[in-house]
Amino acid sequence: MTYSTSARAVAALATTSIAALMVSSALAQTPPPAASKPAAPARPAAPAKPPAAAPVPAVPAQAQPVPPADQGAAAGQQPMPQLIYSQWVKFCVGPDGQPADQKDPAIKTKQVCLTGIDARLESGQPIVAVVAIEPPGADAKRILRVTLPIGMQLLHGTRIVIDQTQPLQAPYVTCFANGCLSDYELSAETLARIKKAKSADVQGINVSGSALSVPVPLNEFAKAFEGAPTDPKVLEERQKKIEEDLKKKGEELQKKANEARQKLEQSGGAAKP
Repeated sequence: MTYSTSARAVAALATTSIAALMVSSALAQTPPPAASKPAAPARPAAPAKPPAAAPVPAVPAQAQPVPPADQGAAAGQQPMPQLIYSQWVKFCVGPDGQPADQKDPAIKTKQVCLTGIDARLESGQPIVAVVAIEPPGADAKRILRVTLPIGMQLLHGTRIVIDQTQPLQAPYVTCFANGCLSDYELSAETLARIKKAKSADVQGINVSGSALSVPVPLNEFAKAFEGAPTDPKVLEERQKKIEEDLKKKGEELQKKANEARQKLEQSGGAAKP
């Protein structure tokens, strides 16, 4: 069963921006996982009818800077700056793209649920997003969708290393204005591994040939995945908070940049005879 989010549904969800972005990016185009059918590497050109929104946004209630995983950087690996992670959050929608009414006893046979997290730089730039997509129906295949920034070499696809075990690999599916995504089949075995894991590394190769490896915490995944969907109103409040935090950090970074420029200008002026 294929779900698509109409422009009207997205507009209706716009008041809850987190939900709108999650739904439109994850459901507007849900191709078969790479494991079930070989796929050609994604091309940077946008599809004929691209989704209207970006990948999963930050949804932290208590966002905290999380340092990179404590591991030696591989040769040629791009250094990872400090990142701000969202919380794992779950959101479910019905066939109309609206938040699903969990009081409806039949809704579980119709709804699509998404459980996601993302990481951003202090400037607000998204670096990685991971979302588990559960389509309706007992036979429907679950998908784990990862998104990395624009500027990656599409030929190599992405990898996911769960607790430093054998990596999973998948090609890119398509690209948005601010990221390229790839899909993994979320089999029962893979889902069980993720639920028990502490962290995963989402990896790709950028255009300069450097490896990008972004750690993603998994401690709270099982709780969010198995729990009830988050109230859309709560999501909206969290979105407002992260926007305020990002604005504040942006102002702080701009202030530091201005101070550094002034010091540079002053030192240059003093050096002149």
